[in-house]
Amino acid sequence: MVVQHNMQAANANRMLNVTTSAQSKSTEKLSSGYKINRAADDAAGLTISEKMRKQIKGLDRASTNAEDGVSAVQTAEGALTEVHSMLQRMNELATQSANGTNSNTDRKAIQDEIDQLTTEIDRVSETTKFNETYLLKGDGSEKDHNVNAHDAGLDGVTLTDKGDKVDVTLKTLNAGDKVSIAGKNYTIGSSVDEATALVTKQQKANGTITVNGEKYTYDATGNTWKDSKNGNATIKIAGGDVVSDGTKTLTAMKDGANAAGADGIDDNDSTVITAGKAYQLQTAEIVKASSIGTDTAATVKDGANADKDATATFTLNKGTVSYKDGLSFNLHVGADADMTNKITVNIDSMNSAGLGVKGIKADTEQDATYAIDAIADAISTVSSQRSSLGAVQNRLEHTINNLDNVVENTTSAESRIRDTDMAEEMVNYSKNNILAQAGQSMLAQANQSNQGVLSLLQ
Repeated sequence: MVVQHNMQAANANRMLNVTTSAQSKSTEKLSSGYKINRAADDAAGLTISEKMRKQIKGLDRASTNAEDGVSAVQTAEGALTEVHSMLQRMNELATQSANGTNSNTDRKAIQDEIDQLTTEIDRVSETTKFNETYLLKGDGSEKDHNVNAHDAGLDGVTLTDKGDKVDVTLKTLNAGDKVSIAGKNYTIGSSVDEATALVTKQQKANGTITVNGEKYTYDATGNTWKDSKNGNATIKIAGGDVVSDGTKTLTAMKDGANAAGADGIDDNDSTVITAGKAYQLQTAEIVKASSIGTDTAATVKDGANADKDATATFTLNKGTVSYKDGLSFNLHVGADADMTNKITVNIDSMNSAGLGVKGIKADTEQDATYAIDAIADAISTVSSQRSSLGAVQNRLEHTINNLDNVVENTTSAESRIRDTDMAEEMVNYSKNNILAQAGQSMLAQANQSNQGVLSLLQ
C-alpha cells in the first residue's frame, strides 16, 4: 500500500476532468444554440459558415437595395402618369384649336391652358425626387439636343434621318397637279419655259404643235414652222398661251407682268403656282413644323429651296433645344463585386424641352395643326420611358424573389453547419452529466482506499 501516488485517484481525477471539459462544451452548445462557438470547435466548418454568412448578409442587403430601386422607379413612373395626362389634354386642346370654327378669343383661351400645362410639366420634372435624388430633370449640365423633324402633314413627303440632318424628298409635282399646303389648295401651273420646251421638243422631232388652237408643223428643210395655211411662222410662247403636242396640254402662267415681277404665282389667279414655288412653300412649312419646341430653329442646309425655283429634294438641319442628359444610376443586387450584379436605371429628362413641347403654340389654326405632331412625339417619348421603367420594375421584382430564395437556402445550409442539434447535444450532455457524477464517486472511493493505511499505524 502506498500513499504518495494514489493512481486510482489520479486516474479518476483525470477522467473527471475530461468529462467536465466535455460537459462544459456541451453546456455551451446548448446555451448558445451553436455547435461552433470558436474556431477550435470546427476549423473548416467555421470557415465555410463565415463565408456563407458573408453571402447571406450581402444578399439580404442586395434584396433591400432592389426594393429601394423599385420604390424609386415607382416614384418616377407615378409622376410620368400625370405628365401623360397633361400631354393628352394638350393634344385635345391642339386638335380643338386646329378646327376652323374657333375664334381668336377661343384660341387665346386654349393657348393659356397649354401654357399652364407646359409649366406644370416643367415643375413636375424639377421637383420629383427620391431620397434627395431628382429623377426627371436629367443630370449634368445642359446641352444642345436635336429635335425631330416633321413633314407638316404634306402628302408624299419622305424624311430620311441622318443624325444632325434630315434628307427631305417632296412629292414630284407636274403641271395640272393639285396640292394642299398649310391648309390652302393650289394647282401647279406651267411656266413659259416649260411650254416653250414642249415646242422645242416637237421642233427637234419634226413634229406638230398646237398653240392657242392654231396647229403648226415643223419644216426641217426650211428650218421653220408652218401654220395651217403652210405659211412660215415663228412661235414665241407668252403667259396665258395654251400649248399642246397632242398628248400633253400646258397653259403657260402669266407671271411677272405686274410690278412684283416673276414670283412663281400666276398674276391672275394666286392659286395657280409653279412647281418650284410649291416646293418653296412646302419647304417653309416643313421648316416651321420642325422648329416646334426648339431654341434654335431648323434650317435648310446652305439656304437651298429659299426661292420659287426650289427643288423637290433638300437637306434640313435639325433644330436644337437645350436640356440636361438623362439620369443614370446603378442598383447593386448581389453579394459580390461582379459588374453583372448591377442593374442600370436610365431616366431621360422629362421637362418640356426634353419632350419637344417647349414654348409650343396653338394660337393659330396652322400652329395648332403642327403642334399635334409635336405633342404626339412627346406622348410617345413618355410612353417609351414609362415602358422602360415598368420593365425595370418587373426585373427588380424577379431579382428580389430570387435573392430571397437564395438567402433562404444558403441560411438553411449554414444552419446545418453552425447550429446545435439540440436533441443530439442533450444526449451528450446527459451522458457527460452521468459520467461526471460517476467520476466524482470513483474519485471519492479512490481517496477512501488510502484510509486503510491508518489501521496499520494504530
